[in-house]
Amino acid sequence: MMPLAVSPDFVSRKKHRAAVGALFFLLGLCFASWASRIPSIQQRMGVSDAQLGGVLFSIPAGQLLSLPLAGWLVAKQGSRRVVLAGVLLYAGALVALGWAANLYQLVPLLMVFGIGANFTNIAVNTQAVNVERLYANPIMASFHGLWSLAGFAGAAVGTVMIGARVPPGLHFLLIALLITVGLVVSAGHVVRHDSGVDPGQPAFVRPDRHLLGLGAIAFCALICEGAMFDWSGVYFKKVLQVDKNWVGAGYTAFMSTMALGRFGADALAARFGPKRVIQGSGLLTATGLAIAVAFPVLPAALLGFLLVGFGTSSVVPLVYSAAGRSKTMSAGMALAAVSTIGFVGFLLGPPVIGLVAGASSLRVSLALIAVMGVCVSAVATAVMKGGRMEVEM
Repeated sequence: MMPLAVSPDFVSRKKHRAAVGALFFLLGLCFASWASRIPSIQQRMGVSDAQLGGVLFSIPAGQLLSLPLAGWLVAKQGSRRVVLAGVLLYAGALVALGWAANLYQLVPLLMVFGIGANFTNIAVNTQAVNVERLYANPIMASFHGLWSLAGFAGAAVGTVMIGARVPPGLHFLLIALLITVGLVVSAGHVVRHDSGVDPGQPAFVRPDRHLLGLGAIAFCALICEGAMFDWSGVYFKKVLQVDKNWVGAGYTAFMSTMALGRFGADALAARFGPKRVIQGSGLLTATGLAIAVAFPVLPAALLGFLLVGFGTSSVVPLVYSAAGRSKTMSAGMALAAVSTIGFVGFLLGPPVIGLVAGASSLRVSLALIAVMGVCVSAVATAVMKGGRMEVEM
């Protein structure tokens, strides 16, 4: 049987996909490496938990402040230049964090780290939109799955480094070198020209109704994600009162299914359409949280958190994919607009949960977060078109 001929375009798009996928993985590894050594840096500096909470806010502050600039740079310079420069900034900031001697150095470095994270986030998602245009089916969620997979890899490497008593500075330097090598290998295969890049694009453009709706979906979904990141361990410890070895089980369950769900979300979106997948995802998130709240015992809570991971896995990637296809704004500006709205939800969610929990209980707080899952489905119904994804070839 004769082998099938492979066109140069097909080979090229595979190389584009591999290169952008590698960048997603490297960026996830960078962030996870930092997260894995937070306790080490806290202990070295003698920072209390309360102080640490304030210090860590420097990262989202840097991200939020740089969102409009990131979108403008991608629109003006193209995502290729921004992602290549952003990765170097991100990795360089990671190394500097490892050698920070005090809070006066740590806080501004964390802001730079947040800026690097945001530049790369907008640029690499614009790259993913460009690559997705070359395929007949959605592939955005698989890129985000690689980012999640890198989180597990980074946590594992961090555990080994801690066990071997490797200082954070040396650990981060090794990771930065790995990222640099990966960047050099990938740089030649990232997409060179974004569709719709306009050098005259103003820095601030008012999003249209469709983009505002996508931002609202991201807002609700990221409130749910933020709740899982910051409060899952607290829920298992204080409400379920599990053994200390099981305190992190809810977070692990959530992260595992979120990563797994992202590798299956593209196939679901291709078959049923992004709108239906997002609708189902919102209801799945609400169902998972409702189970965890209604039955505060370990097996039910684990099942609930597993469902929440599946529910949240596909929403942001599919929303980003839809935003990147905006007809009224460049992909970079559209992604920045949607990210800004969604990111506010990510920031507001955890403190709101704390305030509600203080006034009533943590179970009531998570029940309110379940409503956000329903809102994801409702807003998707209102603002997204039905059917399968339309791909511009």
